Amino acid sequence: MTSLFANRIKDALSHFQSMGRSGYSHICYLRNFDRYCTEHYPKESCLTKELVWDWVYSPLHRNANAVAPRIAAVRFLGRYLVATGEDAYIFPDSMVDTKHRMSPHVFTDDELCRFFAAADAFPKCPQYPLQHRIVPVVFRLIYTCGLRPNEGRELKRANINLNTGEVLITDTKYQKERLIVMSNDMLSLCRKYVGHLDMGFPVSTEYFFPSQDGDCYNNRHFNKLFKQCWHQANPDIPTADLPYVRIYDLRHRFASAILNRWVDEKRDLYAMLPYLRTYMGHADLLATEYYIHLLPENLMKSTGINWDSLENIIPEVSV
Repeated sequence: MTSLFANRIKDALSHFQSMGRSGYSHICYLRNFDRYCTEHYPKESCLTKELVWDWVYSPLHRNANAVAPRIAAVRFLGRYLVATGEDAYIFPDSMVDTKHRMSPHVFTDDELCRFFAAADAFPKCPQYPLQHRIVPVVFRLIYTCGLRPNEGRELKRANINLNTGEVLITDTKYQKERLIVMSNDMLSLCRKYVGHLDMGFPVSTEYFFPSQDGDCYNNRHFNKLFKQCWHQANPDIPTADLPYVRIYDLRHRFASAILNRWVDEKRDLYAMLPYLRTYMGHADLLATEYYIHLLPENLMKSTGINWDSLENIIPEVSV
C-alpha cells in the first residue's frame, strides 16, 4: 500500500487481528481505497467526508452491490482513527446496510428424532460408497458439538482424538482455534465410523469425512445431503409445506438445548454464557446472548425439552 493512509490501515487491521478476528472482509476494499487515494488524493492524510464519499460512490466502481461492504470497510477505518485520537469522517448508522438476519428453525424433539432416523437410513450410493456411513455421523457431530457446518464438513483426521474425544476446531469464522470435547456416545459412534473409513476408503485422505476423491465435501453437495434427510424425515408433508431448514439450524438447536438445560437446573444464564461462548467459538457475548432472545416462549419453560425423547438420536454402538 502506498497512500498516506497505508500505515494506519495496516495498524487498524493488526489491531483487529489482535482481538482474534481476521479483518479479511475489509482487506481487499481497504487496498482498493489505498490505491484510489494514491491516484486521486495523493496529498490527503485526513479521512474526510469528501474523500470517503468519492471513493464509495466513484463511477470506477461498477459493482453497485459492493457499496455496502465499501461503506463497512471505510467505517471500520474511520472508527479506528477516531479511537486513536484522530479526526475522521464516519458514515452514519442510517447508511449502513443492515442485512436481515434469517430466522432460524429451532427443531422440535420430534423433528430432530425423525431427521436422525432418516440419516441412519440414508441410501447407499455407488458413486459415493462411504456416504451412507458419513451422513449419520457428521450431522450428529455438528449437532452434539454445536459446530458451524464447515467446521464439521472440513474436520481433519489429525484434529480428532479418538482416545480422549477431544476435537481441535481450526479454520473457524474468526480464525481462532478452539478445543472441544465430544460426549461419550458421540465418541463411540466416531470410533465405529473410523473403522468403516479405514476399511472402505481406498484413497489416503486428511479429512475425517472425505468425498470420493479424498477432499472434503463441497458446500453444495453437503447441503443437498442435509435436505435429502429432511425430506425423507417428512415423507407425508409436501415439499412446498416443509419448514425451511439449514444445516446451521442444528447449531442453533444445540445452543437452545444447552440454555434450556440450564433453565431446568435453575442456573444463572448470564453467568453461564461465557462457557457457551467459548465452546461455540463466538467472537463476543452478544452472539451468544442472541440465543436467549431466539428461544420461543414455549421452549423457555423448565419443561421445554423432553430429554428422554432424545435418547435415540445417538444409537447404541458396539465398538
